[in-house]
Amino acid sequence: MLLFSTRRFTSLLCSGAIALGLVACPQQSPPPELRVGLIAGFTGETAAAIGPSSTQAAELAVQEANRNGGLQVGKRKYTVTLILADDRNNPEEAVKVAQKLINQDNAIAIVGPYISREAIPVAQVVENAQIPMISPTSTNPKTTENKQYVFRVVFTDEFQGRVMANFAREELKVSKAAVLYDRASDYNRSIAEIFQQVFQQTGGEVVAFETYTTDTNQDFRPQLQRIRDSGAEILFLPNYEQELYLQVQQARELGIQIPLLGSDTWEALNPAKNPQLEGSFFSTNYAPDPTNPKNQAFIKAYRELYQNEPDNVAALTYDAFGLLFEAIESQGETDPAKIREGLSQIQQFIGVSGTAEFAGTGDPIKSAAIMQIKTGQVSFYKSVAP
Repeated sequence: MLLFSTRRFTSLLCSGAIALGLVACPQQSPPPELRVGLIAGFTGETAAAIGPSSTQAAELAVQEANRNGGLQVGKRKYTVTLILADDRNNPEEAVKVAQKLINQDNAIAIVGPYISREAIPVAQVVENAQIPMISPTSTNPKTTENKQYVFRVVFTDEFQGRVMANFAREELKVSKAAVLYDRASDYNRSIAEIFQQVFQQTGGEVVAFETYTTDTNQDFRPQLQRIRDSGAEILFLPNYEQELYLQVQQARELGIQIPLLGSDTWEALNPAKNPQLEGSFFSTNYAPDPTNPKNQAFIKAYRELYQNEPDNVAALTYDAFGLLFEAIESQGETDPAKIREGLSQIQQFIGVSGTAEFAGTGDPIKSAAIMQIKTGQVSFYKSVAP
């Protein structure tokens, strides 16, 4: 709005000056633009958890980039135009909107999708089109596997499953674990399998490894009864918000009082309204860090603009745009191949979710945070290095 108003004022001033025969003003053209697509589930299963945070963080990042005339690309300034695309939490729709962003909207890069089941097929689309893609939250290894143009901000399922298995063995000192997960979801299944593998490699025993299928099962009591009778000392639930509330409630109703462990999907839970979560631990990519000036500046700007607190989706989205903008400016070119090259060469990017670097792959090297639910609040417990 400021840029538009300034140009309009200049135009009016020049028109008046020309009419008075005082001066001939040059015709001002707007700066060239860089179109960036944001693919997220603004409607659908995970809309509440992802839609608002992704949009708000993206708009904040773009607003800040454009504040001083845009990104400095070589000797020119480019404004950033954000194009929103709703994948409706559907893989086919995600592919469709990705193709539209590339072929019709002329996007030079894409941020998103967020959920692995949408990110994996879109990754193949952008790889074929040679357009850079950065997923803020897709943790499945298949998203970036054998890809040159696909990156992520979040740590991988493998790292997350490994972290929680080691945490259970080393920090909680348990030797018997149970797992309940959605076998229809790449995200849930990948984390569950890595957890089982690492827990057993370190001398533990997974005494119950139970599954269900999304949208076909709202009664988890049969699986939970087997878990209760297995002798497990902890229960790992790497699942999404919709099922988690029911699983935790039904587990407690059946008398399962062992500690619960979760993955980064637990960020969407509200422990204040769910006392059954008390004493649980989960892994996440983002925890507000008072020692990180960039993190504190982001929180302040986000609060002022939206009057609420940024969550992990917001932080990772903001960092995705930060990585993209740094790659563009460092290369001094807008060619997608050069942007990809710039992303692959980033070292020690200081983001709001911590430092990250890419070492020849699309997967970042970064730390994980372990969070604890205590007295109805989520608090930072410890940081785990890669």
